[in-house]
Amino acid sequence: MGLFTKDIKTMNDLFVHQLQDIYYAELQLTKALPKMASKATDPQLKQGFLTHLEETKQHVTRLEEVFKMHGVAAKAVDCPAIDGIIEEAVETASEVAGKAVLDAALINAAQAAEHYEIVRYGSLIAWAKQLGRNDCASVLAKTLEEEKATDKKLTTLAESKVNLRAAS
Repeated sequence: MGLFTKDIKTMNDLFVHQLQDIYYAELQLTKALPKMASKATDPQLKQGFLTHLEETKQHVTRLEEVFKMHGVAAKAVDCPAIDGIIEEAVETASEVAGKAVLDAALINAAQAAEHYEIVRYGSLIAWAKQLGRNDCASVLAKTLEEEKATDKKLTTLAESKVNLRAAS
């Protein structure tokens, strides 16, 4: 089912489709984060990726809970956006020679994924509330706050040392 196809007729259809989309994205990120951690040279960045991997596994579990609460089977649908973000990160990482610059590139890629997730979770929360599913919205809100916190940590790490090292 593609976005804006005849299969999406109602707000509920859209909500379920976007749940499936972000579910796919989170599953893909559980595969990508260990690879990003292995490429990171900054110990704090490496640990941050591993910490976020554990959070991401919890995000998957929460999404499965929301699917169940909403009465639909947990199912992932292809998400070209997250595939593109991950593909771009892999390509960029393979092209960067300097380790300090690589860490800056990894942070950029991670923030692209975080921003995508923040947008998706924000919409899902609004839609869940519109559908009268405050229970689902509250579970999704926990994940949204964690995504925002991760983005903030990445910004702080980039601005406090990683970008400075990459520029020198």
